[in-house]
Amino acid sequence: MSQFRTRALASAATVASLSLLLAACGGHDGSDSAAKTTKGKVTLEFWSWTDGIEAQTKVWNKEHPDTQVKFVNAAGDTVYQKLRAAVNAGTAPCLSKMDGMNLAGFAADGLLTDITKPAAKYKDAYTGAAWNAVSPGGTTFGIPMGSSPLFTAYRADLFQKYGLQAPKTWDDLIAAGKKAQSKNKNVKIFNMAGEDPSTLVDLSWQAGAQWYKVDGDHWVIDFTSPEALKAGDVVQQLVDDNLASSASYADPGVFKTWDLGKTIAMTTSTWQLPIYDTNFPKSKGKWQLADAPLFDSAQPRTSSNFDTTAVLKGCKYPDRAAEFAAWLSSNKESLTTLTDPASKSGLFPAVKDVSPYVDKIIPTEMFNGKSDSAKVITTAASRVGDQWQYGPDYAAMYSEMQKQWGQVMNKQLKVKDMLAALQKWTLDDLKSKGIKAVAGS
Repeated sequence: MSQFRTRALASAATVASLSLLLAACGGHDGSDSAAKTTKGKVTLEFWSWTDGIEAQTKVWNKEHPDTQVKFVNAAGDTVYQKLRAAVNAGTAPCLSKMDGMNLAGFAADGLLTDITKPAAKYKDAYTGAAWNAVSPGGTTFGIPMGSSPLFTAYRADLFQKYGLQAPKTWDDLIAAGKKAQSKNKNVKIFNMAGEDPSTLVDLSWQAGAQWYKVDGDHWVIDFTSPEALKAGDVVQQLVDDNLASSASYADPGVFKTWDLGKTIAMTTSTWQLPIYDTNFPKSKGKWQLADAPLFDSAQPRTSSNFDTTAVLKGCKYPDRAAEFAAWLSSNKESLTTLTDPASKSGLFPAVKDVSPYVDKIIPTEMFNGKSDSAKVITTAASRVGDQWQYGPDYAAMYSEMQKQWGQVMNKQLKVKDMLAALQKWTLDDLKSKGIKAVAGS
C-alpha cells in the first residue's frame, strides 16, 4: 500500500527449527547466558546499513568505555544471506539491523539469542506494536529501532475540484474514487503496484486481522477471518471498479502518477515525506495529510513496518547488546540526532512518545498548512494495531503472496481465493517444518 515500501525478503530456510515454537509457546525464560550480567570491558560487533548510525555508535563509544561497539556497514541485497552464513560459521556479529519479518524467520531458525530477561527493563519505552515486532510469540530477540506508521496524503486542490473530502473510512475512499471518476474518468484515487501486495497486508492489519497468532503450544493461521476478508473486500473493490492505478514502485517514473494528478491520494509514512518534497515539483504545496482511513472508528488502527536491532546467536554479551540497542533507539539525544533529516537516516522512533521528533521531519513547502500534519503523524504512531504478529515463515509466505498478487491485479484471481490459498500454503509449509499449526477459520 505505502509506495516505495519495499519489503526485503529473506530466502526461505530449508528446514526451520522448533526454537521459535518452543520459546514462544512453551514460555521459557531465556538462556542462562542471556540472563547473566557482564562485567569488565567488552566489544560488540554491529551490522547496519542505515545512514547516521555509525556516527551515533561513535558517540556511544565515547560515553561507554566499557562497552565498545565496532560498526560494520553491511549494505547490500544479500545481507540476510550473509548473516545466516555468519551465524552458521560462528562468525556472526553480536547485533544487526533487521526488519520485523526477517527477525521472526531468524528466530524460527534458531539464529538469534533470547534476550527476554535483559531486555525487559527497556520494554516500557516502546509501543506495544513495536515490542511485538521483536518478540514473535512472546520471546524477545532484539530491541525496536524505528517505525513507519501509515497515514494519508492527498491532493487538496484536486479533492476540492472534484468535490471530495479526506476519506475517514475505506468506504469513504472507495466512494471518493467513484465520484472523482464521474468528473474525470482518467483519475485514480489510489495506487497498487502489481509486484507489491503490501496494500493487503496493511489493510488486514488495520482491520484487526491476525494472520499468525500463538495459542498454547501451536500457531493459529487465519488468513480468512472476518477481519481479513473485510480487508480483502476493499482491495477487491479497488480492483473491480478500476479505482487504483498500477504504477510500479520499481519504476522511477512512479512519482509522476501523483505529481501530475493522475492519482490523487496515497497512504504513506514519515520516511517518504522528503522523497515527495524532492520528486513532486509540480504539486509541491498542494498536498495535505490526514489520518489513515479506518475500518472501525471505535477501534482506530493503522499499520507500520518496524526496523529492529536483533541479537544474533552466539553473542557473548546479550545484556550489553540490549543496553546499546535500547540507547540507540530510545535515548533522547540519540533520537534527536537520528530523526533530524540532516542525518539522512530516515528514522522515525518506535518509542511511545514521538512528539519531540515530529515537527522537523515535515517538509514545510510540500504541504499547504491547512491540516495539522504533526498531529496526523503523532496520531498514526499511537494507532498502530498491536494485535499483528509476524510468524516463523512470514518472509517465505510473503514471497508466495507476491506470486499471486499480480493475478489479483490482472483480475485473474479473487482476493478471497488468494487468502484461502495462502492459508493452506502457510499451514502446509509450517507443518512440513515440524511446527505445530492449525487453521483459525
